[in-house]
Amino acid sequence: MSTNAKPTVLLTNDDGPPDSKESPYIFGLYKHLTERLGWDVKVVVPSSQKSWIGKAYQIKEITKGYYFYPTNPNGGGEKSLVSRPLKENEVAEWILLDATPATCANIGIHNIYPNGIDLVISGPNLGRNSSSAFALSSGTVGAAMSSSLSKTRSIAISYGTVVHPTPATYFEPAHILGTKIIDHLWRTWGSDEYGLKNKEVDLYNVNIPLIEPLLNEEGLKIYWTTMWRTSYGRLFKAIPGDSPATSKVNPAGPDSSTSPEEPVENATPTESNLMFKWSPALGMESLIRPKDSSLVEGSDGWALHHGAVSVTPLRASFAEPVEGIHEFSSVEDRIWKVRL
Repeated sequence: MSTNAKPTVLLTNDDGPPDSKESPYIFGLYKHLTERLGWDVKVVVPSSQKSWIGKAYQIKEITKGYYFYPTNPNGGGEKSLVSRPLKENEVAEWILLDATPATCANIGIHNIYPNGIDLVISGPNLGRNSSSAFALSSGTVGAAMSSSLSKTRSIAISYGTVVHPTPATYFEPAHILGTKIIDHLWRTWGSDEYGLKNKEVDLYNVNIPLIEPLLNEEGLKIYWTTMWRTSYGRLFKAIPGDSPATSKVNPAGPDSSTSPEEPVENATPTESNLMFKWSPALGMESLIRPKDSSLVEGSDGWALHHGAVSVTPLRASFAEPVEGIHEFSSVEDRIWKVRL
C-alpha cells in the first residue's frame, strides 16, 4: 500500500500487557497511534514478561491465547477465552498469547490478521535496546526482526530508563515523540538520505532516553545512527544449592536500578551443585555506563550517552565484514586455496 495511506498496524512487545512495573508504556503508545494518527492498530502481545528472549520461536508448546480488554486510564482489564462485545470504559479488544514476542508477531501477521498488516511496531520496551549486545538479546527487536523476515515493515522502539524511578511526567512526551518518529518512518520508508541503506531497509530500531529535556520545548536531538558493536562479560553467577529455584528479574533489563537484587555471593560450582542465577550487572557495566573513549561517534550507544534519540536502519541479516569477501573479482577467486 502507499505509505501516504494510514497503515493497519500490529503492535506487540516483550513486556506483556499493561502493568505499572513491567509494561508501563504500551497502552499509552497504543492510544497515541489510534487517537493522534488515526491508525488502525491490532494488538497481539505475550501474556507475561518475555524480555531477553531474542527472536526465539515457541515450537514445542501449544500456544494458547486469550482476549484482553484494556480500560482507561492505565490499561488494566479483563481476560476472556472468547471474544465478546466491549463493556463500558473498555478501549479495545487485544489478544494475549502464552508465547515469545517473535511468536506473537508471526501468529499475528499470518494467523490472526492474514494479509492485513502493513506495519509492525514492537514496544515501547522498558529500557534501552541500543548496541549489538543488547539488541541481539532483545525480545522487542526480535519481534521486529521476525516480522521483517515475513516481508512486513517493522519498527522496534525502546524507552531508555535513566532516572530511577522514572517520573511519570516523562511518559507522555516520550509517546508524542515516539509517535512522530514512527509516523515519519512510515511515510518516508527508506527514502531519507541517511535512513537509506543500499535501498534495503527491513526495520528500524529506535531508542528514546527518558530524561528531563523531553519536557523542554526544543526536546531531544534525533540522530541517524549505526549500531554500536559491543560485547558483555559474565551474565550469571553460581549460587548455593539451597537457593530458590527461580529468581526475580528486573524487566528494565540493562537500565534497571543498580541496587543489589539479592545479597548472594558468587559460589563455587561443584559436581553436585551446578546452579546459576541471572546476575548481569558486572558483565554489562561498560555498556550501561560506557567511557566516552569507548563509544563510536554516530552509533546508537553514543547518541543515548549524549541524551539523544537514536534511529538505526537495519537489515534482517547477520552483518558481513565490510572488506574481504565482497572484494573478490570473480567466483573462481572465492575457492579455498588451503588444504584440509
